[in-house]
Amino acid sequence: MRDTGQRGVAYVTEQQELTGQVALVAGATRGAGRAMAVELGRAGALVYVTGRTTRERASEVGRPTETIEQTAELVTAAGGIGIAVPTDHLDPAQVKALTERIDREQGRLDVLVNSVWGGDRLLEFHTKLWDLDLENGLRMFRLGIDTHVITSHYALPLLIRRPGGLLVEVTDGTDTFNRTYRENLCFDLTKNAPHRIAFGLAAELKEYGGTAVSLTPGFLRSEEMLDHFGVTEETWRDAVAAEPHFAIAESPALIGRGVRALAADPDKERWSGQSLSSGQLAKEYDFTDTDGSRPDAFGYFEEVVFGGKDAGADDYR
Repeated sequence: MRDTGQRGVAYVTEQQELTGQVALVAGATRGAGRAMAVELGRAGALVYVTGRTTRERASEVGRPTETIEQTAELVTAAGGIGIAVPTDHLDPAQVKALTERIDREQGRLDVLVNSVWGGDRLLEFHTKLWDLDLENGLRMFRLGIDTHVITSHYALPLLIRRPGGLLVEVTDGTDTFNRTYRENLCFDLTKNAPHRIAFGLAAELKEYGGTAVSLTPGFLRSEEMLDHFGVTEETWRDAVAAEPHFAIAESPALIGRGVRALAADPDKERWSGQSLSSGQLAKEYDFTDTDGSRPDAFGYFEEVVFGGKDAGADDYR
């Protein structure tokens, strides 16, 4: 995989290096999940995309215009094959049926991305545990931890049939960044858990030649975040006046390209058990965001925001 060397244009590659491979992106309705599915498709993979929001029914997230059918169509348009399967990853029976379908139709699974979340609406930052809405806090555990464990339980037996399988645990914040308290105990626990899941499953997958990592985007310009600031992907810099740190924001494509690079790397096992970020992978595999920049959000936050370094976001792009 290589960068074209052109700035300000979309990243492309001359070959579809994942042709013949099968991926499952759990939680691919929008945001990072959608982008990872699309980039795997762009590399030629057949991608099963799952989530709860379909054209007939919206999930509790309440964003009915973003559906798994749309994601599947984007995967196919990018050059892969997208297959949408409505799935509630909290329901073991549905996840079991999903993996049995993949086995029946493809007989293999090469990449598993656990990107299920949907809990942003439950966040209460700067709130003590005893003042939190307990039901919302426990729901975060269900959405961000239980879903990942349930999905891996049923999908990993298919993944380990062939050496070289990749499991990606998507979270918010690297393990280093998350040593800073995330200002909500339930959120903090939920977003630290995928690091330990990846660490533990790396040990369990090792004898099968499998790789497990945790992966986080930086300051993500998701559809929901753009709506929050009242901007679009084309006008996102207009939000910097209200939130200066948004100047380091990245499009979902950056983490998508990171997963694609990992999946195509024959030496990916060297990363197993580690906490990775989209910016780190962009440097390692020499790719950029859609605008040609290479944002390093965690370097910016650690050195400038928390460390007091005299520098700006542009110095980390």
